Amino acid sequence: MDRMLLRWLARRVQVSALVCDPEPRMVGQYARGKQMLAGNFLMAGELIESRGAVPFAAQTAIARDALHSFDWLDHLAAVGDREARALAQAGVLDWIARFGQGAGPGWSPGLAGRRVIRWIAHAVFLMQGLKAPDQAQFLRALAQHAAYLERRAGRAGAGLPRIEAQVGLLYATLSLEGLSHRVAPASAAVLHAARAQIAEDGGIATRNPEELLHVFELLVWAARAKADQGHALSAQFVGLLDRLAGALRVMRHADGGLVRFHGGGRGPEGALAAALALHDEINPAQTLSKADMAMGFARLSAGRSSVIIDAAHPPLKAAPARAHASTLAFEMTSNRRPLIVSFGDGSEFGAEWHRASRATASHTTLAFEGYSSSRFATQHQARLDLADGPRHVGAEFRHTPYSRAVRLSHDGYLTSHGLEHLRYLDLSSDGRVLTGEDSLIATSRRSMARFDEVLARTGGAGVPFALRFHLHPDAEPSLDMNGTAVSILLRSGELWVFRAGGLHLALTPSVYLEKGRLKPRPSRQIVLSLRAASYTSQINWSLSKAQETPLALRDTLQDDPFVVPDL
Repeated sequence: MDRMLLRWLARRVQVSALVCDPEPRMVGQYARGKQMLAGNFLMAGELIESRGAVPFAAQTAIARDALHSFDWLDHLAAVGDREARALAQAGVLDWIARFGQGAGPGWSPGLAGRRVIRWIAHAVFLMQGLKAPDQAQFLRALAQHAAYLERRAGRAGAGLPRIEAQVGLLYATLSLEGLSHRVAPASAAVLHAARAQIAEDGGIATRNPEELLHVFELLVWAARAKADQGHALSAQFVGLLDRLAGALRVMRHADGGLVRFHGGGRGPEGALAAALALHDEINPAQTLSKADMAMGFARLSAGRSSVIIDAAHPPLKAAPARAHASTLAFEMTSNRRPLIVSFGDGSEFGAEWHRASRATASHTTLAFEGYSSSRFATQHQARLDLADGPRHVGAEFRHTPYSRAVRLSHDGYLTSHGLEHLRYLDLSSDGRVLTGEDSLIATSRRSMARFDEVLARTGGAGVPFALRFHLHPDAEPSLDMNGTAVSILLRSGELWVFRAGGLHLALTPSVYLEKGRLKPRPSRQIVLSLRAASYTSQINWSLSKAQETPLALRDTLQDDPFVVPDL
């Protein structure tokens, strides 16, 4: 139906003209742009070599979407020279010639919305030096996109795709000649789509922090584009942006990156800071949220340290194919250096890595050997969904003048083992010490009977479980004190020491799945391997800065944004 509509529109849409061009607010990466000019297109974990042309064919659907969305224009615009402009222009004109009449995979409403936002935002960059016939072809394609989105935006998939489609239509009505009368209904449609997706705490149903960032970016770009053209913003729109900004601040680590759960990464470098700064311009009188929790994530922050915990059920209904079995897992960052992490999202590294990254053992929490706190569906599924998880997850904050603490619990192992997992995390007021207590407990006769059954299978030796602490690849750990402590040196020069009540610790291999790389990065993890032999098991541990580490460090090891990174 989309292709039929586009063929019909091709005979009726007239060449339009740009009456304004919203300022590009996207954060492109200079190094990525230079890679493209060298013929290396890294799209969603797939490296495609193409010198002097944009390769719109890719092996995976996620890489094809990245190409057809034209997000790569941001990186070429960040380079901004004549060579980058020539490649961008060639890519746009080639796409119009090959796919402009409805062919190819790029004609879903959400993807078309992403594309038109980039085309309009980078219109000055794209049209400079372009021949008159090519300019007319580009403007006609924009008009065609506007007509298509006017008919199809409301039918986009729920969530991010629908907001992408509606914001794309709003951009078109603000920028193209003859569409000014459509600005008000397009703006109302954006607000309606956003209000339907965003909860009162500013979260979304998928619980994907990076997806929430993309939603926030789209809405704050739309708000700024409207304001720049003299259109008033409604109180509902501004209030919605305030809620989103507050939620993202809860999920933002001390280094500015997002917590990595449920398919989300840290976010593009600088994107969150840029979006929040733009929001502050739109509403400078906002009251900054001091919430401890949003979208199911709990935050402890003190001094120069941040601890963010997954403290809610996995999104089994909204995103079963992307949800992680990560309940009660946490990440920790000190200054601008991640310290405790999780695997991250493995979708760009193949099906096996995708499943492995979603298991409980891939997160910093407690897991029984061979089990996750949420269960995967049968292997015969085309996509492997999380089908069952904890039914009760608790989070209670207990702050004092000397620390910020939270007590957490979940019953994800109640059916399988008869035990509940309790976790207590306490961050000192100066951010130098994180203490933890992890317990397994059977609380009822029924749960005790279930645990007795499981224990009997081990011959009374105890049910094996492990407490894991995954370390960032840049952290350098070493065993100390006859294996009862681990010293962790960060690139900033900070030294942290992990202890666990005199228990023997092991350092074993781990991985860090980072978006934008071809291969997983090797890292290390601290593992406590134990056995539950009674109705109550408890482990106390601590992670603290060494006494000689100063309170404030000048982190001079800055990453150079102009150096092409190792893929």
